Amino acid sequence: MVLDVKKFFQATNPGKTLFVDNPEIDQKYYIDFSSVRGGQIIADLKDNIALWSPEESTCQLFTGHVGCGKSTELLRLKADLEREGFHVVYFESDEDLELGDVDVSDILLAISRRVSDSLEKLETIEIAEPKGLKEIIIGAAKILGNIDLSVEEVNLGIMGIAKITAKTKASPELRNKLRGYLEPKTKGIIEAINLELLEPGIKKLKKLQKKGLVVIVDNLDKLDSSPKPWGRPQHEYIFIDRGEQLRGLNCHIVYTMPLALRFSNDFDTMTSRFRLDPKVLPMVPTKLRDGSVCREGMILMRQMVLARAFPDLNESERLSRITEVFDSPETLDRLCFVSGGHVRNLLRILNESIKKQRGQLPISLNNLEKVIRAYRNERILAVDKDEWSLLRQVDQEKNAAGNQYQRLIRSMFVYEYRYSEDVWFDINPILADAKELK
Repeated sequence: MVLDVKKFFQATNPGKTLFVDNPEIDQKYYIDFSSVRGGQIIADLKDNIALWSPEESTCQLFTGHVGCGKSTELLRLKADLEREGFHVVYFESDEDLELGDVDVSDILLAISRRVSDSLEKLETIEIAEPKGLKEIIIGAAKILGNIDLSVEEVNLGIMGIAKITAKTKASPELRNKLRGYLEPKTKGIIEAINLELLEPGIKKLKKLQKKGLVVIVDNLDKLDSSPKPWGRPQHEYIFIDRGEQLRGLNCHIVYTMPLALRFSNDFDTMTSRFRLDPKVLPMVPTKLRDGSVCREGMILMRQMVLARAFPDLNESERLSRITEVFDSPETLDRLCFVSGGHVRNLLRILNESIKKQRGQLPISLNNLEKVIRAYRNERILAVDKDEWSLLRQVDQEKNAAGNQYQRLIRSMFVYEYRYSEDVWFDINPILADAKELK
């Protein structure tokens, strides 16, 4: 097998999500990191639905750093639940919502639209006319004005929602108008969605021998933390103040949430409202708390890189061909260590290093270091004086407890690790050589 540089470059695209149920390509790239990430997190999410509460609605939260592989894992959850007999609706919320300005009614309507679209594709499922939703849609259209809804769109209910939300996504003024109308009706909206869409939809699914309905709402972890007009940070308002409404839909739901919420003073309030602690997807450890090498983590990270180059080879065969990709095994290890176990950042550095080689492999340590320096300089610009002080504390104590660490977590200056029975925090290795840390 000859290494195809162009295919290797495309396989290292940091923006690509792996669809692990695609056996032709993506499944060959997938590496199971659960053994070094504190356990079978996706299996726990699945068991809470399929094993412990298949007949009772559940609402679970899933979090981790942006780019650590949550979407890939959620798509694996989707495939696992479908094999268990559930109908699963997965969608990326930023396709429907303006994440810099979101309210609970926006999320509820996006879920309704996606569920309705998915059920309509099952030809044998017919849902009765949604009278309550129809009334809400007609009222919303009147408030906004200049929205041309056909009779069919109004009668179908959710189709009208799709048209309305598409129009308001690009307009803050229209969003505010719509919310002024919808927010006082939140309780009624939830009841209408449950009675007119979810409950009859689940009954129809069970007639098709499905065990139930699961909705996975991805990318809500990217919610902007900017304050609402009254001062409450948006992510705290949505998940803490309005958590009861998010939990109010009568189906199984998994939401991604911003990792910084784990450091909020109101974290306990949030968990009591959702009734389950969030599941956290930590980084892949390449070093342990004491700074020594995490051998198991490094073995898996090397394979993640080499699988992109040699997807059809087994693990030992890939290792025997390292020098076709890198000028030495040490260069590969340098890439893994400096990534800190952050999957997307590793791929970003690798992708840029391939470009730096201008199509000529193997990647040299010199070119890799040039990419690392450029990336480090870019990250350093975002760190202020107070944050450097906090980073020095994290470097020494391997801990990040308290509300003041929210911004470090959100900016990915600090990573969380869980290996064996140990849990710790450490600074992003890309910052490790910065003079400000000395």
